[in-house]
This record gives sequence, C-alpha cells and structure tokens, in this order.
Amino acid sequence: MSSRPQDLGTGEGEVLLSRGRFHARMARGDADLAAAQALRGLAFFGPGGPADSDPLDAGCRHVLIEDDAGRLLCCFRYLWLESSAAVGTSYSAQYYDLTRLETFGGPLLELGRFCTRPGQIDPDVLRLAWGSIAALVDRGGARLLFGCASFSGTEPARYGAAFGMLRARHAAPERWKIGVKAAEVVRFDPGTGEARGALKLIPPLLRTYLGMGGWVSDHAVVDRQMNTLHVFTGVETAAIPPARSRALRAIAG
Repeated sequence: MSSRPQDLGTGEGEVLLSRGRFHARMARGDADLAAAQALRGLAFFGPGGPADSDPLDAGCRHVLIEDDAGRLLCCFRYLWLESSAAVGTSYSAQYYDLTRLETFGGPLLELGRFCTRPGQIDPDVLRLAWGSIAALVDRGGARLLFGCASFSGTEPARYGAAFGMLRARHAAPERWKIGVKAAEVVRFDPGTGEARGALKLIPPLLRTYLGMGGWVSDHAVVDRQMNTLHVFTGVETAAIPPARSRALRAIAG
C-alpha cells in the first residue's frame, strides 16, 4: 500500500484545478487538516457538533476546494492503493468483507469523507471536486474508485424503494460481490427496479457514482456513530460511459 504524495505527483499545497473563483488544492500541514475536519463535522453533525476525525486521516491525502478568499467550501480525502491485495487496509474494509476485490488488480483509489459546506454550494464547486478526482484517477491510472455512500439516519424503512432499486439495477457483479462483515446491517429486499420515486431518496454522491456505471453492495451498514446507513460503492474506471468520461476529463483539463 502507498499513500505518499509522490505516488501521484502531488505535493502539499499543490493546486490541482481552478474554475472561475474556485480552486482545488492538496492540503498542507496540520492547519489545513483541522479545517477539513471542522467542515466535515459541520456537514455531518450540524452546527455545534464536534470536528470529524479518525485514525485513517493520517494515512490519507486531503483535497480542499476554496474560493478566492480562501473560504473552505468542500473537501474529501483519498487513500491510494498500488495493489488491490492491500484493499483490506482501507476504511471500507472495517465494515465490509472485500476479499473478492483482492484480486481486482491495481491501482485503486478509495474516496472518503466527501462533504460540502451546508447550504452554500455553487454547482461549479462540485464540478471542480469531480474534475480533481478524475485528474487523480488519470494521474495514477486507478482501475477502481470505491468508497462508502451514506444515507442520512439509521432507520431503513424510509429508504426501502431506493434499496430495492439498487439491488435490482446496480448490484455488484458476482465476481466482485461485497461480503457482510459489520454486526448491524440492512439487507436489500428485491425491488421492482422502478427508479421514479427511488432516485429522490438516493444521496447526490451515490447518484454520481451510479451515473458513472457504479455498482453497490447488497446491504447497507448501520453506522450509529455517524448516524448513517452506508453502502459500499465501486466504479470500474474502464467502464465509465464515454460521454461522462469526456465531461470529467474536460473539467480536469
């Protein structure tokens, strides 16, 4: 496994992309990490909540999206894995049995803690974030982009239609099927595949993954600490639809 800056040719503070008054750059030092953790806490727990941090922060790289005034609007972290054999060291592996992915081949990129400042987001911020992710994937030749997509709250009944649609339309290929590992999970009941009502229940990050041809686990993990139900999601970069790939690369330059 490797997550060192030189693996992708990225250095601390390096500007990855700019779009209008917004800029994406690599985090530099403890102050930038603390700012990202504070924004994550605001996005995940609301005003007055604690900053969000975990032991994996130290092994990940962090990307910040700021405006011209230096105001942090969006952030995410990534873990770079040169070999799929190291997938067991990822954040997702704490909650899912990823044994089958060990033979996927590498490199792999795990995306995590993606969040935006609540209520104050310009669409260009999200375009810049995804353009940056595309640039990182291309720079290192990642074959699989993966992570956990979160549904707010821990009551599964409200998401039944969404979970059924995910199982019917977006289940992981059998050869990459994600196994159960967590103690508390929600199994997806068979659905009709009807997307009309279900799509409204699916978080924006997961919709983006699905639009790139992503597939998901057949269950959600109940994470009471984060107050979410999260679903493992994988995107095989070679299978991203050509039009979507061109659009992302156009942003990435």
